[in-house]
Amino acid sequence: MSGKTIHITAFDLERLRKLILDAQSTEYRKSEYIDKLKMELNRANIVKPQEVPPTVVTMNSTIALVDLETNEEETYTLVFPEDADISKGKISILAPIGTAMLGYEIGDVFEWDVPAGKRRLRVERIIYQPEASGNFDL
Repeated sequence: MSGKTIHITAFDLERLRKLILDAQSTEYRKSEYIDKLKMELNRANIVKPQEVPPTVVTMNSTIALVDLETNEEETYTLVFPEDADISKGKISILAPIGTAMLGYEIGDVFEWDVPAGKRRLRVERIIYQPEASGNFDL
């Protein structure tokens, strides 16, 4: 995470705050990922779903990322924990990479901590963004 202002839709913010609240009664209650998500939400620029730029990673967006060390491209869909399935490229918002990519735009670079150190990833393109497709309540 960095100090860059990120964009989050008001609808996503509402659902993410509920997720954080609900997590207080689960095994996630002491999770560092919940704390990181809270920090991300606190620094976000909140926009109406109809006003979010189509270049921004929102919930349920499918995006192509490029690893800046290996130049390999990876495709993920950012989802809520109950929809996560790594075998299908669906990454939970509570996974470190999920929290890290939320709200970033095409061309932005972010870091992701992994056991071997840090990975630097660039948002290469948005393959699908619900809001850009007219789906404001996904």
